[in-house]
Amino acid sequence: MLLYRLLKPNDSQEALLHIIHVNLAKGFRGGERQTVLLIQALAKISEIKRQTLVCQLSSPLRAELADTPGVVFVNAGHQLAGHRQAGSADIVHAHEAKAVHWAWLHNKLYQTPYIITRRVDTPIKRKWSNTVFYRNAGYCVAISSVIAEQLKSFTTSSIYTIPSAHSGAVNDPKVAVEFRQQYPNKIIIGHAGALVDRHKGQRVLMEVAKSLEHDYPEYVFVFFGKGEDEAALKKESEGISNIVWAGFKDNINDYLSGFDVFVFPSRNEGLGSVLLDVMNARVPIIASNVGGIPDLIKTNETGFLVSVGSASEIKDRLLMLRDNAMLRHHVVDTAFSSLHLYSSDAMAEKYSQRYKELAQK
Repeated sequence: MLLYRLLKPNDSQEALLHIIHVNLAKGFRGGERQTVLLIQALAKISEIKRQTLVCQLSSPLRAELADTPGVVFVNAGHQLAGHRQAGSADIVHAHEAKAVHWAWLHNKLYQTPYIITRRVDTPIKRKWSNTVFYRNAGYCVAISSVIAEQLKSFTTSSIYTIPSAHSGAVNDPKVAVEFRQQYPNKIIIGHAGALVDRHKGQRVLMEVAKSLEHDYPEYVFVFFGKGEDEAALKKESEGISNIVWAGFKDNINDYLSGFDVFVFPSRNEGLGSVLLDVMNARVPIIASNVGGIPDLIKTNETGFLVSVGSASEIKDRLLMLRDNAMLRHHVVDTAFSSLHLYSSDAMAEKYSQRYKELAQK
C-alpha cells in the first residue's frame, strides 16, 4: 500500500505546469487583450506554477502583465528568436499567426507540445507550412463555432471551442455621464473598433448616419478607435453633421454605458469580444450576421443580427428600438445574464484542462 501511494500522487502532489505563451503582435487589439485576461486568470490556478510570455520588446503586453505573479518575459522580435531564453516547458500556447510558427519550431527544438488558438474567421492560407504547423499541434482551439469548422480541414488534432472573455473591468460611471452630457437630447449610437473598414465596416454605419441625418436629427453616431482608414473615413464624413470621431481611448469600457445602442457592422469577425463588454455595460447590440458573432448575438434574445453590409437593416432596427423600450430592456437583461459563460476565470479553467491533458499524453 505504501509503495502504491508513492507511485500514485495524491491531489496535493499533482504536477505543476510551466506554460509558455507566445504573442508576437506589435500592437494591442482584441487578441492581445484576451492573452492578458487568460494569463491573469491562470495565475490564480494552483496547478499553474509558472508562465512565460514570449513577445516583442516593445509589446504593450509587458505593461499589462507587469504586476501579474509568476510571469516572466522573453524578448522575440520574430519567429526564430527567443527559443533558447524560453527553454523547456510543459506546454507552448500560440496566440496569433506568427506565434504558430514559433511554437512549431520550439517543438522541434525541445519536443514541447503546443496548443494553437485561432481567433480570426478568415480562411487559413493553404500553404505547406500551415498544414504542417496545424497538424503537429497537440490541440487546436477556436474562439467560435465557425472557426472550429474551418480548422477541421487543417488538422487531425482535437479541436475545442473556447470563447473569448469579457474584460470584467470596473467602469468609472462618471466618464459615461460626462460623455452623455456632450450630446444632450440625443440618441447616441456607438461603435468601437479598429478603423479598418474591410474588417469593421465603418462605412456601412456612416451610410446609416447619412440616411438619418435630416429626418431624425436626434441621432448622433460616435466612432471610437484608430486605424489605417482613419484619415480616409474622416474625409468621407465631412459634411455629415451627425458623425463624431472620438479617437482611441485606453479606457473604452468607461464609455460603453453612455451609448443608447452599440452597432457592430463587421464584414468579418472571429467572435467580436468587444460585444461581451457591451453586454456587460447593458447596452443593446446590433451586429452583422457573420463569423462568430452569431455565437453571442441571437436576434430578439441577446441583440439583433443584420445582413453584412446592409445599412437599411441597421436603420430599420434603430428606428424599431427607439419605439420599443420593452424589447430594449429584454435583450439587455438576457445578454447580461449570459455573461457568466464568458468570464476570464471560466476561460482559464477550460484552457487549464487542455494543458493538463496534453502534458499527460
